[in-house]
Amino acid sequence: MTRTTGIIILLAGVGLLIVGSVFLVVSMAGGGMTAGGAALGFAILFVVAAPVIGGGVFAMARGRKEASDQVEAEKQRKILDMVKTRGQISVSDVIIELQSDLPSVQDMLYKLVGMGVFSGYINWDEGTLYSAEASELHAIQQCKNCGGEVSFAGKGVQQCPYCGTEYFLAS
Repeated sequence: MTRTTGIIILLAGVGLLIVGSVFLVVSMAGGGMTAGGAALGFAILFVVAAPVIGGGVFAMARGRKEASDQVEAEKQRKILDMVKTRGQISVSDVIIELQSDLPSVQDMLYKLVGMGVFSGYINWDEGTLYSAEASELHAIQQCKNCGGEVSFAGKGVQQCPYCGTEYFLAS
């Protein structure tokens, strides 16, 4: 919606610039306006049209950003749905279903953990993502994969230093 509004505003600004320029040129050619008056008219026209055109460009750019954010949010919802309905899923399946890549999937997982909407754990070596109830994952002491002692790796994330399994803790 914002993108469409931006296009309309941009076209209105360009239209204003074109119509005003034609009016000034025709007035000057018909002898109804001096060159100085036309120059002043062009300056005023630019002062009026430039903000309109700038507003249209801004709205278009904002619309693109909103569309990009919406696509990412849909992918995050899809990750949550896949993990919660299946209980566990391979990271490669997530990558394929989202038509994405590993760094993007990792980034989305960390964002979901940061928002406090996902808890579970992942074994990066094995490539499997596990869903878990938040009550099961508060302050994990031992790794479920290798039995090693787990330590905090960041906000909402604990990691096993031995096998690399990461535990995502929802607040």
